[in-house]
Amino acid sequence: MEIILKEDIIGLGFKNDIVNVKSGYGRNYLIPQGKGVIASPMAKKILAENLKQQAHKLAAQKAEAEKKADAIKDVALTIAAKVSTTGQLYGSVGVNQIAEELKKLGHEIDRKIITMKEAKTIGDFVALVHFHKEVTVEIPVKVVAENAPAEKKAEAPVEAAPVEAPAQEEAEAVEE
Repeated sequence: MEIILKEDIIGLGFKNDIVNVKSGYGRNYLIPQGKGVIASPMAKKILAENLKQQAHKLAAQKAEAEKKADAIKDVALTIAAKVSTTGQLYGSVGVNQIAEELKKLGHEIDRKIITMKEAKTIGDFVALVHFHKEVTVEIPVKVVAENAPAEKKAEAPVEAAPVEAPAQEEAEAVEE
């Protein structure tokens, strides 16, 4: 059974695609849910006319998506997160933090178009930004330890400890 999709369906196709599905799937799910219509000859003609009229609009949307993609194609993000001594993050770094970091850099991007496997350890990751079904940008993301400089500061007083030792000896001598 041929169906014209009215919206994107993951694993099946994009909006306005003509796909072959089993008749039960088409009649019992796609058509009643409003996700597709039967691809009759008349429906195919209407679809072709609509696509012809929308071609300019779709080209403009793609051009705008490419312009946004060019603006962020050279961006590399570094996100500092709290890390345990074993290198595991407390929580994870996800698309919300990526969207916030891009906003700080002046790129207003909706978090819903960003995909990334959540980062639960420090290291390098890749986030994908899907501006259009044909325009996708990869953004390298480096997750670093936020508390690493604090550990170095904690080591500094340890080196200064011998200077404090004579003061402690004098205090012990006074007690005797």
